[in-house]
Amino acid sequence: MSLNPSQLRAFLAVLDSGGFGAGADSIGVSQSAVSHSVAALERVLGHPVLVRGGTPRPTAFGAALVEHARAAVSAMAAITDLAAQHSGQPTGVVRLGAPPSVCQGLLPDLLERWRLALPRVEVRVFEGEDDEVSDWLAGGSLEAAVLVDPKRTGGVLVGADSFQALLRADHPLAEVAELGLAELADDPFLLSVGGCERHIRRVHRRAKVEFAPTHRVRELGTLLAMVRSGVGVSVVPGLVAAMLEPGLVLVPLREGVSRRLVFTGPADRAWHPAVTAMAAEIGSPGE
Repeated sequence: MSLNPSQLRAFLAVLDSGGFGAGADSIGVSQSAVSHSVAALERVLGHPVLVRGGTPRPTAFGAALVEHARAAVSAMAAITDLAAQHSGQPTGVVRLGAPPSVCQGLLPDLLERWRLALPRVEVRVFEGEDDEVSDWLAGGSLEAAVLVDPKRTGGVLVGADSFQALLRADHPLAEVAELGLAELADDPFLLSVGGCERHIRRVHRRAKVEFAPTHRVRELGTLLAMVRSGVGVSVVPGLVAAMLEPGLVLVPLREGVSRRLVFTGPADRAWHPAVTAMAAEIGSPGE
């Protein structure tokens, strides 16, 4: 039996993800396949590389192996990418991060477009809040992301998403064409703190309404359930429309606050060729 990249990839996935199950998910194979690959690696090398039990950790030999394993896996990926560029057909796995509303409202159509145009590119979606996604991209855990109002230039604009009032369908203002935030001053206000707070504060400033949320909610699903139950009202991105259930409505706000959604690769290193191809499929530049 000889050493092969899949064994090294499985070893690194277990370490980076903190477990065999999570490691298997991160590289898109079964847990048993990861276990077999790590065991095969240990047989080939003649030394254990992981300490099992609880969270797996490297043995002394495994710790010395990590840097070399990363270099080998990176080199194999680079060779594959080079071959893809030479043939004009992008290939590889792209880990893509995005906020929940983007995952629900924008990504389904984009994923289908990429699937048809780039059949040799596999996109794996990771959902996180705005700041989490930005940190994952900067830290190398992602090859691409949809960032909200990024400070740096570059990337491709995928949408401008306006903030709207989230109301119960039987709210007195549920059927108006547009409203101002001040008209909701008598309703308890529920704040989504999962990345949109700075935009919602801007809505309050433009409306000259005191920012004093009654409840602060992190999970969007919880926020929707609370509004549907009559606990209060909220302000959310328009893409939340893709997640609405019966009994809830979105009403445009006169304050006109929106966010820019930009598809991009990392700022401090070269983009994966497949990410460049994905950006080209989207179209218009972000700046």
